[in-house]
Amino acid sequence: MLTNLDLHENSFNGSIPESIGNLKNLNYLDLSSNQITGRIPESIGGLSSLEQLSLNQNMITGSIPSSFSGLISLQFCLMSENKLTRSIPSSIGQLSSIQRLFLENNQLSGELPSSIGNLTNLNEMFFSNNNFTGKIPPSFGNLNNLQILDLSRNRLSGELPSQLDKLQQLQTLDLSFNPLGLTSIPNWFQNLKLFRLALANTGMEGQLPNWLSSSSLSTLDLSSNALTGELPRWIGNMTSLSFLNLSNNGFQPSILIEFENLWHLVDLDLHSNRFTGSLNTLFFKQIQLPLGHYNSIDVSNNMFNGPIDESIGERTAMDYITSLELSNNPLGGTIPKSIGKLGRLQVLKLVETGLSGMIPVELTSILLSKNNLSGSIPENVISLKTLQEFDVSNNRLYGQIPPHKALIPVSSFLHNLGLCGAPLPSCKRS
Repeated sequence: MLTNLDLHENSFNGSIPESIGNLKNLNYLDLSSNQITGRIPESIGGLSSLEQLSLNQNMITGSIPSSFSGLISLQFCLMSENKLTRSIPSSIGQLSSIQRLFLENNQLSGELPSSIGNLTNLNEMFFSNNNFTGKIPPSFGNLNNLQILDLSRNRLSGELPSQLDKLQQLQTLDLSFNPLGLTSIPNWFQNLKLFRLALANTGMEGQLPNWLSSSSLSTLDLSSNALTGELPRWIGNMTSLSFLNLSNNGFQPSILIEFENLWHLVDLDLHSNRFTGSLNTLFFKQIQLPLGHYNSIDVSNNMFNGPIDESIGERTAMDYITSLELSNNPLGGTIPKSIGKLGRLQVLKLVETGLSGMIPVELTSILLSKNNLSGSIPENVISLKTLQEFDVSNNRLYGQIPPHKALIPVSSFLHNLGLCGAPLPSCKRS
């Protein structure tokens, strides 16, 4: 008569016993976050009353048994982060009640079964980080209740089926890191009402499509493609954007003044492009209270020049920033003292930027190598308990290295004018 069996987050090992199929009244089974190995038993298909199955975060091997079709009441199926192999059985298309299907982070392979298109109650589908091949079946266009579709990090290829434009409930689409050879985003994408779109490393080329200017996207990730040219002026119309990643492309030349209109932008990644000109347009971005304060900025590996505005640490958009990466840009000038006012900043990376001046205080992760920094290392910087990364090599620093508990390698202090003390040789002179 058992209806609920919850054993999650223990240290159970061994395999799921075949006798599990005898629990005919079971409607909730959670064995997640254990050390379970072996295969999923065929008998599991006898649990016709089961509504939620959680086997995620184990070490289960083998294939998904074809008997899964017997789970006619199943609504939530979580089997992510295991070692499942082989293809998904076509019988999965008989799970007519299924609403959430999580199979990511396994070793599943083969083509996606077209029978998945029968699962019209499906809301969320997470299949990322497997070895699926072939095309996305046109039948996926029948999933009219689907809100999240994540097929990222597989080996899917071929043309995207235009039938996907029927997915009017779809909010998140992630096809990143598949050899799709997209060239460009199909125009029928503008028929979707997406909030989050990720097409990183899918073979895109050329410029951004104009229809993006009228979209309501809050997340856009087009990184690691071959996009080129200038950022279009209409990018300032994308005022709903909170996350933008255009890194690892060939964009140039400068950041447009229209960037200031991205009131909701929180995370920005433009690293590894060919941008030139000033960075100050980004730092002066407008916000729409209480939203729009930066969390992270990464514009490393471009050709931006300085100087960095002295008031950077007093700009409202920068109040809450935790990570600022400006490395490998010919910025020149000095490090603005106001950076020390960014009280939430944890990561500051200014490697090879030609900056000079003193090291700012109140930081917890500092990479400042290959610059023209002078003066001594502030004690209240290097003694921070939370310090995880520190590198000031190849500068003009001098004096005693302050005592510190962090495990900082010798290489992080080398090639300065006169630094001494642990882990470098003692400052004592004979």
